[in-house]
Amino acid sequence: MAQRTLQDKLAILSDAAKYDASCASSGTTRRDSRSGGIGSAGGTGICHAYTPDGRCISLLKILMTNFCIYDCAYCINRVSSNVERARFSPEEVVRLTLEFYRRNMIEGLFLSSGIIRSPDQTMGDMVRIARMLRIEHGFKGYIHLKTIPDASPDLVAQAGLFADRLSVNVELPQDASLRHLAPEKRPETIRATMADVRLGREAAKDRSHTGKRPPRFAPAGQSTQMIVGADQATDVDILNTSANLYSGYQLKRVYYSAFSPIPDASAMLPLIKPPLMREHRLYQADWLMRFYGFDATEIGSAHPSGNLDLAIDPKLAWALANRAQFPVDVARAPREMLLRVPGFGTKTVGRILTARRSGVLRYADLLRMGAIMSKAQPFVTLPDWTPGALTDSAGLRARFAPPPEQLSLFG
Repeated sequence: MAQRTLQDKLAILSDAAKYDASCASSGTTRRDSRSGGIGSAGGTGICHAYTPDGRCISLLKILMTNFCIYDCAYCINRVSSNVERARFSPEEVVRLTLEFYRRNMIEGLFLSSGIIRSPDQTMGDMVRIARMLRIEHGFKGYIHLKTIPDASPDLVAQAGLFADRLSVNVELPQDASLRHLAPEKRPETIRATMADVRLGREAAKDRSHTGKRPPRFAPAGQSTQMIVGADQATDVDILNTSANLYSGYQLKRVYYSAFSPIPDASAMLPLIKPPLMREHRLYQADWLMRFYGFDATEIGSAHPSGNLDLAIDPKLAWALANRAQFPVDVARAPREMLLRVPGFGTKTVGRILTARRSGVLRYADLLRMGAIMSKAQPFVTLPDWTPGALTDSAGLRARFAPPPEQLSLFG
C-alpha cells in the first residue's frame, strides 16, 4: 500500500470531520499573543465559527484519524464501514495547525478522532498535540478538543488545561437508542465525563488560601452534539434532554445534527434523512429555552405529535396555541411576557422596558426599536394599535405559514 502524503490525509480527515457540528468557538480571551508566542483566539479571519460578538473566525477542523474500533451504526467511520482510512501523527497535526495559521488561513484548531487501540491511547495523543502547540510552540489561538468519554479522568483533566473548549458528544437523545445503535458506548460514562469537565471548571474558579488562582480549565466551557432523526425521539424528547444537559452540566451549547444516511447503513437506521428544517427549528427552540424563559414541554405542547411545526417558528407556534394570553399591553406587560411576543427579540424587549419608563410607546416607536411588527400585530395592544378580532381569527396561522407548493411529478 502506497504511503499517503500529508495532503492526502488532510483531504480524507477534514472531510470526515464535517459530520461534527459542535465546533463553534466562544472567542475566549484567555490567550493573547501580544505578550509572546503566536496565534490568537480573538482575531479576524475566514469564517467557520462565530464568537459571541458576531465575529466570524476560522478553525482547522480535522480528525486525528478515522480509524475506529467502535461500530456505532450511525457513524460513517465505524469499524465495519468501507471508507478510505487515514491517520495523522501528533507531529503532523501540530505542523498543519502552525502552517495554516502562519498563512492566515485559520485562527484555531478543532480536533476530534476515531478511537484507535483504546480511549486512553486516543485521548493521550490528542492531549499531546495540544501540549506541543501550547508549550513547545507558544500557540495562543483557539483549541477545541473532542473528549473521549472512556478515557481516564487524568487525561480529561490535562486536556482542560490546554484546550479552550472541550466537548463530549451524547450522540443520541435517548439512552436506549444509544445502547441499541452504539453498543460499545455507555450513556453513564458520557455523562460522568461531562460531570468531570464541569467539576474541573468549577474548581478552576476557586482561589487558594493565599489568593492565588488555579490554572484555567476549558475557559470556553463544554458543548455536545445530538444526532436528529436517527431514532424515534420526538423534538420534545430532544429538547428535554438538552434542558437537562444545560442545567446539570452547565453546557455552553447543544448542537443538533440532522442524520444523514451513510453507505452500507444498518437496517436499524431510517432510509431517508429528516428535513433540514427540523434541525433549524430545534436550534430556534433551544434559543427560546436559553434566552426567552421557555421550557421544553411548553414549546412542544404547540403540536400534539411532540414535534415542532416545520412551517412556522416555535415561538409563533406557541403564541398561536396560547391565544388566550394575548394580546398583551406593551405599556404594562412584564418582561417575561414581552419575551413571548412573536417579533420581539431580547434586545427589543430591553429597549421597550427602558423607553416606557419615560413616555408612551406607539407603533412607530416599536418599529424603530427593531420589533418585527408584521409578526407582533395580532399579539399586542398600543395606544394607536389594537388587533381587534385578528388575535382569534381562524386564518391567523395561514397569514404566517408559507403558501403550499405544487409537488413535481418528475422530481
